[in-house]
Amino acid sequence: MASSATPNPHSYDVFLSFRGEDTRKNFTDHLYNTLVAYGIHTFRDDEELLKGEDIKSGLSRAIEGSKIFIIIFSENYATSKWCLNELAMIIEYTNLEDNKVIPVFYHVKPSDVGHQSESFESRFSTMRKMQIKRRRS
Repeated sequence: MASSATPNPHSYDVFLSFRGEDTRKNFTDHLYNTLVAYGIHTFRDDEELLKGEDIKSGLSRAIEGSKIFIIIFSENYATSKWCLNELAMIIEYTNLEDNKVIPVFYHVKPSDVGHQSESFESRFSTMRKMQIKRRRS
């Protein structure tokens, strides 16, 4: 079920990036429902990806069609290849466009993410290598 009807199904006010197993059934669910209740067209993968749609291209289209990105950093966010790929796409896109990124730290310290300690250190290093490889190809 989509959060609202629009002429272009890939145009969103907000794109939620999150680790499903950490936050889908609690924080992200509440945030998504509140945004939708206020009429904010919000992308959440389980609500907006079309059945049978290629996940990567669907995410890419949704990212390119979003104005604001809310990235919910949680304990296992950086252990997900999908989350890191999504984050890399968001960073690349926001470097080209004038979009807003709002970080949310869910049961993690902002310094763990900022200083890339705990689970974020090795995973963010991997993400940077993936970005460099993509730019070269």
